[in-house]
Amino acid sequence: MKKFMAVFTGSPDAMAQWQALDEAERKRREAAGMQAWKQWAEQLGDRIVDHGAPLGKTKRVTTDGIADTRNNLAAYTVVQAESQDAAARLFENHPHFTIFPGDGVEIMECLPIPGM
Repeated sequence: MKKFMAVFTGSPDAMAQWQALDEAERKRREAAGMQAWKQWAEQLGDRIVDHGAPLGKTKRVTTDGIADTRNNLAAYTVVQAESQDAAARLFENHPHFTIFPGDGVEIMECLPIPGM
């Protein structure tokens, strides 16, 4: 099977709406979201290669040096599947965007590095 990196994305506007929720409602949704995420992971079983993690602030390194930058990347997970389409289907109706304020999941194949 091939490996695929799934990058969870979220917009600043969606996060602002999440933060604007009443604290009790936000905590309720958070608990429901984590339970749904756990169930999703259990259903996938060994198709999850790396559960991944939430992503923090970003630094960008270029020939000009190192600088703070912003992007919409929120978390990542690595899965295995027969094809990119099969990997993408694993994330349909994912709690990242059905319960949490995420706006999508981008799926990319992890390709081998030639000569390594």
